Amino acid sequence: MAMDNANSAATHSTFSGATEHRPVLYASLKALHLLAVVAWIGGMAFTLFCLRPAAAVLEPPARVTLMHAAMRRFIALVTTSATIAFVSGAAMLGIAWSASARAGLAFNMPLDWYAMIGLFFLMLVVFVHVRNVLFPRLARAVMSQRWADGAAALEAIRWDVTLNLVVGIFIIVFVRLGGTA
Repeated sequence: MAMDNANSAATHSTFSGATEHRPVLYASLKALHLLAVVAWIGGMAFTLFCLRPAAAVLEPPARVTLMHAAMRRFIALVTTSATIAFVSGAAMLGIAWSASARAGLAFNMPLDWYAMIGLFFLMLVVFVHVRNVLFPRLARAVMSQRWADGAAALEAIRWDVTLNLVVGIFIIVFVRLGGTA
C-alpha cells in the first residue's frame, strides 16, 4: 500500500512536471485546448441567452432563417473547436504519458482526466446528433419554407445545446475545482 501511494504521488508529480522537457509545446497545446473550449461553450451560451431571445421578436420566416444561418456558422465553429480540443487533449495526454515513462513510472491518469474525456465524448455525441440529424431537419424546413417545422427543429436543437452547455460547464468546474489538468 505504501508503495502504491508513493508511486501514485510520484506519478502525480510527473503530471505536474509533464512540461519539463516540452514547456512551449505543452503550454501551446493547453492554450489551444482552452481556446477551443471557450469558443464551444461561449458559443452555446451566446446562442441560448443572447441570439435566441433577441430573434424571438422576428416573424417566423425571418427568425427561422436567421437561426439557420447562425447555426450553420456555429456548427462549423464547433466542428473546428471539437477537433482542436480532441487533438490538443490527446497530445497533452501523450506528453504526460511520455513523462511518466521517462521517469520509469506507471501511467496513472487522474480521475478528473477520465471524467473530462468521457464527458467530452458525451458532448461530441450530442453535437453529432445536432449536426447530422437536427440541423438537416432545420435546413429542409427553411428550403421548403415550412416555418413551423423549422421552429420545431430549433426547439430540439435548443434542448441538445442546453444539455451540452450544462455538461461543458460541469467539466470546467470539475476540472478547475478538483483537477490536475
